[in-house]
Amino acid sequence: MRPFDGAFAARVVAWQQQHGRNHLPWQNTRDPYRVWLSEVMLQQTQVVTVLAYFERFVARFPDVNSLAQATLDEVLGLWSGLGYYSRARNLHRCAQSVMELHDGVFPNTAAALESLPGIGRSTAAAIASLCFHERVAILDANVKRVVTRVVGFDADLAQAANVRALWDAATALLPMTRTAANDMARYTQGMMDLGAIVCLPKKPGCGNCPVRIDCVAANAGDPQRYPVRTRKLKRSSQAIWLLCAQTDEGAVWLSKRPTPGVWAGLHCFPLYDSEVELLMEVPLGLRKYLQPVPAFTHVLTHKDLHLHLWRLVLPAEVARNVQWHAGRWVTEDAWPALGLPAPIRKLL
Repeated sequence: MRPFDGAFAARVVAWQQQHGRNHLPWQNTRDPYRVWLSEVMLQQTQVVTVLAYFERFVARFPDVNSLAQATLDEVLGLWSGLGYYSRARNLHRCAQSVMELHDGVFPNTAAALESLPGIGRSTAAAIASLCFHERVAILDANVKRVVTRVVGFDADLAQAANVRALWDAATALLPMTRTAANDMARYTQGMMDLGAIVCLPKKPGCGNCPVRIDCVAANAGDPQRYPVRTRKLKRSSQAIWLLCAQTDEGAVWLSKRPTPGVWAGLHCFPLYDSEVELLMEVPLGLRKYLQPVPAFTHVLTHKDLHLHLWRLVLPAEVARNVQWHAGRWVTEDAWPALGLPAPIRKLL
């Protein structure tokens, strides 16, 4: 890889100041709590989706102490619908670790941050560079695309050794040591902004790119060739039958899903592998209350869930003597605060 003299980083910094994203609620702050929260929420999730969740989350949990003291159900309830729920569970564990191990203060180096639950190398670097101006590279999906195109990195990122080499390439692009303390936060934000605004996966805006002069891919006329990754995750599918048991007073039967498994840790209708299994769970005397609901598909990143629903509406006095699995009747004013899978929340 050809050497960089600091001009690349300077162009990124100048562009970010004039044209980058500077209005998001987690920007223009050195509060590691808000930066950490936004970085976790933005993993595999678009900014437009995260905005409302972020605002609600910091309103309920304004600091790491309030998050650490919350129950996991409270956290999952606010996270419900954002997906990738392991992020929320790790967020809760991480907040507790910060309180227990670091007296409520986030570590100020990437290496120390990476030791916390749910914080990987790129997230740790983002917090360290944005909040503490540490000279360290990030490498989220957007930045990977920028770096591979700029340096013409065509090695297969399906191989761990090549990913390590890309980290080295990203580090070589950082602001020079003498200016890093002043430029790191804006440089890091600028690299994220370039990937989100200009250096898009398809139809990249090379004509508006501040680092086109440096970019091997743009100068070769084939930016969409990068990044290279041969191994693709195969899509799978799963059929699930759900029993939506309700009372005529509005309560619904919910149980917490086991870990691991689909919707782990979330509250859900009783779930079955087949229609026969579901129907066997409903006593003969109650089957007159059953109503089929049209099946639908819930699309996850790498899996399609084919959901088949039976609705069972019971008189309240009958429901008192009925139960499924280790669950409970939840009133209609209480279930909105629980952590629910997105399709279950939508159905309710």
